[in-house]
Amino acid sequence: MTAHEPQDAVVGDEVCYRHPDRETGIRCQRCDRHVCVDCRHQASVGVHCPECTKSAGTQKVYNARNLPGANFVVTKALVAINVLVYFAIAGTASNQVANDFATWGPAIWENNELWRIITGGFLHASIFHIGFNMYLLWQLGQQIERVSGEAKFAAVYAASLLGGSFGALLLDPAIPVVGASGAVFGLIGFMVFLLRSRGIGLFDTGLGFLIVINVVLSFRGGVSLGGHVGGLLVGFVLGALFYGLNQGDKPIIKGDKAQIGVCGVLAVVLFAAAYFVSSTWMNPLF
Repeated sequence: MTAHEPQDAVVGDEVCYRHPDRETGIRCQRCDRHVCVDCRHQASVGVHCPECTKSAGTQKVYNARNLPGANFVVTKALVAINVLVYFAIAGTASNQVANDFATWGPAIWENNELWRIITGGFLHASIFHIGFNMYLLWQLGQQIERVSGEAKFAAVYAASLLGGSFGALLLDPAIPVVGASGAVFGLIGFMVFLLRSRGIGLFDTGLGFLIVINVVLSFRGGVSLGGHVGGLLVGFVLGALFYGLNQGDKPIIKGDKAQIGVCGVLAVVLFAAAYFVSSTWMNPLF
């Protein structure tokens, strides 16, 4: 994203943080979170949310630094894991470690090496490969984690990674695939609907151009088109479910717990589907 950084434009949902189905324009004077009329507590100046009105001994005041997702813990952890794994195996003879953990249909189906469905998403083939993916993960992860919180962001990332694995195995089950591209493409798709819910157009932030460029690059040799498209579609679906198709639309799935649960169910389904399509490695479906 180079045209405009969406970070300042992305803000929390204008719904009560305790009742996601209630829209409100009321904000807590201390932590700036939205509260509905049932949750607000009148203070000498403005109103406070329930957390900020607890007794002094147990009171926890939220601000821009300690709100869930504000420190990008999951984003930092994911980037760190990918980078550490890359440099840990970069010098290994014949990249045997990478060969043992890449997403590869024959090994998954014939040898029941099910971990490959996940571990392939944490391996990269070159410094350019990991550099590009980690740049996108860092840029998108900060935006999404700050809005969604750590748990939901991690759930969306996991489901997108598995969507990428499923797509890669669906189109090219006999070809080993590595890279976080499926998960990152999922974040791109998710971000599309997050921004649309706030009235920000796809091409207003440069995200639309980013998607077009990456989809075009997906058709060149050595890139898993299935992995990219699979992750992107998962991100689209989750974004539409959680934020609606357009600005002002009601979320189809409301509440953090329900949304995390949907990600979990989808992840299980995608894992099972990836295992099933790995059986087609001798006779691909497409």
